[in-house]
Amino acid sequence: MMLACAKLPHGRAAIDAVDVEGNDTVSGGDIEEKMATRSSPKFLGLFRGVVFDYEVFDLYVLQRDLARVERYYRARGFYKARARAGRVYYVDPHHVRVEVQVLEGPPTSIAKIAIQGLDGVDDDTATLAREAVDLRLEKGARFEEDSFSEAEDALRRALTDNGYAWAKVKRTAQVDLPSDRAFVRFDVEPGPVAHYGQISVSGLEDLPESKLRNALLLTPGDRYSTAEIEDAQQAALDLGVFSSVEIQSKLGEGPNPERVVPLHVQVQPSTLHAVKLGVGAQLDVTRADVHLIAGWEHKNLFGGLRHFSVELRPGLVFYPTRFPSLQPPTHYLPEAKLHSELRQPGFIEGRTNGFVRGEYNIYPVLLSTEVDSKAPILGYREAKGTVGVDRKFWRFYARPSYNVEYNTPFAYAGQLDSALDPLFISYGSLFGTLDFRDDDVEPHQGVFLAGEVQVAGGPFGGDAQDVKLEPEARFYVPLGRDLTLAMRAATGFVFPRNYGDSIESNAKNRRPPPGVSRDAWARDVQIAFFRALFSGGPSSNRGYGLHGVGPHGVIPFFRPDLAAQQLTTSCDPQSPDYDSARCALPLGGLTRWEASIGLRYDISDPLSGAVFCDSSDVAPTELTFRFDRPHLSCGVGARYGTPVGPVRLDLGYRVPGLQTLGDDSGEGVPPTLFGAPIAVHIAIGEAF
Repeated sequence: MMLACAKLPHGRAAIDAVDVEGNDTVSGGDIEEKMATRSSPKFLGLFRGVVFDYEVFDLYVLQRDLARVERYYRARGFYKARARAGRVYYVDPHHVRVEVQVLEGPPTSIAKIAIQGLDGVDDDTATLAREAVDLRLEKGARFEEDSFSEAEDALRRALTDNGYAWAKVKRTAQVDLPSDRAFVRFDVEPGPVAHYGQISVSGLEDLPESKLRNALLLTPGDRYSTAEIEDAQQAALDLGVFSSVEIQSKLGEGPNPERVVPLHVQVQPSTLHAVKLGVGAQLDVTRADVHLIAGWEHKNLFGGLRHFSVELRPGLVFYPTRFPSLQPPTHYLPEAKLHSELRQPGFIEGRTNGFVRGEYNIYPVLLSTEVDSKAPILGYREAKGTVGVDRKFWRFYARPSYNVEYNTPFAYAGQLDSALDPLFISYGSLFGTLDFRDDDVEPHQGVFLAGEVQVAGGPFGGDAQDVKLEPEARFYVPLGRDLTLAMRAATGFVFPRNYGDSIESNAKNRRPPPGVSRDAWARDVQIAFFRALFSGGPSSNRGYGLHGVGPHGVIPFFRPDLAAQQLTTSCDPQSPDYDSARCALPLGGLTRWEASIGLRYDISDPLSGAVFCDSSDVAPTELTFRFDRPHLSCGVGARYGTPVGPVRLDLGYRVPGLQTLGDDSGEGVPPTLFGAPIAVHIAIGEAF
């Protein structure tokens, strides 16, 4: 790898920094975006002149920038603002710092808002049009050109969304400089109410037109709506077979005698077949593996836009190798993950998709960061099946489904506990999201709400009977063009009817409740492993490994050679035989809360950074929030943007004294990095 260093032209100086002073209302970052004079970029946020060229100081460019700043201030409602170059500091003969002084002056406020021409519009649409303006302009508020333009667009959109396809809107503003007031006016020519005319389609090639038309849900003769057309365009893209979809409204030069608007749908099919081949590796605090990835998909299987995909991931786990100790492997554990899915667009109705999923997995159960050399290496053969439907309603997404899984335990090495039996789990699920983010991969602004309800057992049968609820909320606040404040809050509740009784006693005393046999204890722990709640990991609390937060205790089937009394005696914390690799394994819990906050900032595209704090806990009992166990972790991270999302590296530091405030019974032994309370995570996609 070679890094290039930039050179300065002879006799010129590089700009180290540009500072704006006197900007009490408008942010310095917004002002600097409008200037050509800007500080030299830093590679990795640290080094100037490495990889990136220097920004060279030019006095004439700076003078033009001052005029740009004044023009920007006028656009923000400060018509008397003045900008001047305060000082240019020469740090040395080849480096300068520039200081720009701003005198903002008084703001210009909106004195009056008038809308003319809505008399010929129906009452409901007229009300929506006025509300669209009122949301963006307010009498007495500062007059800003962007808000003025947005109000014009919103007013026009309120009309075209409700049938007035030929609506015209013109905005004017009179600014009285002596009184610092603006008089705003919108003149509207709504035109007649329009309806859809003929709807034509081109570009389909061999794809079925009927499925596309069903997804569009546009019918000739219906009242024209820009919003409906945009929804139809997105619904066509959601079919997954088009790289682009454009719906053109043939408005002509004005209303036609029939008052209809023909529509033309232009599509561009994407690649319908794909083969995926690759290799990968995983190294974390519980495992190390290498694996292959092979997959195939067809987006129009047997016609009808049926989307079929299959992926196989065979791998080899090196046991007990893990990070950071890197013990040499003593066992090589084969594993495999097979996943397939068939999706049928237009199932039941045009925008509802039906799907069937199947999985078959073979994998070792590796839960602890430590190694119990006397424990068997437990594995599971897992078969899963799901059938369901999903649909989008504007920004709301819903997915009801029925799910089954059959888990068969086996031993890679050592003795399989006789208490372990195959486990059949059957449950119904309803998952939904409400998404107001500006981008679903790297959001900068907006709100995202999600939730899932699962009901296991009862009418669905199976070995587990419970109700599980998992709501979540995420918030994104822009603090500048390159800075995002991200927040997340999530909870989880499990109400079991035939398991979970041993978790509290196990976590507190390392033993089951009185009168519970070893076999019943093992069965209780086994079901909880698949149905209880856990916390910790790259998308949760980043100061911990996967399953690192929450009740820890004894998993009896990891030591089939020991009776219950032997296990509980040796796992007494005061016992000389106590070993956290045997006595402090994750059990899961019945109540979970998680909270995260972070600042994400662009360094230099595609590189960005983040600072964050995560906090979470999982309690062993129902409806129990243990805020005296915050498990607070703070850290830093780096992200590298890719087409499938950012590849991120996060280092989470467990803040001393803020893990448990008092009682720490049932806690696990989290990983360390060179003796420090740090966890390292590498993943694709943001944590939230």
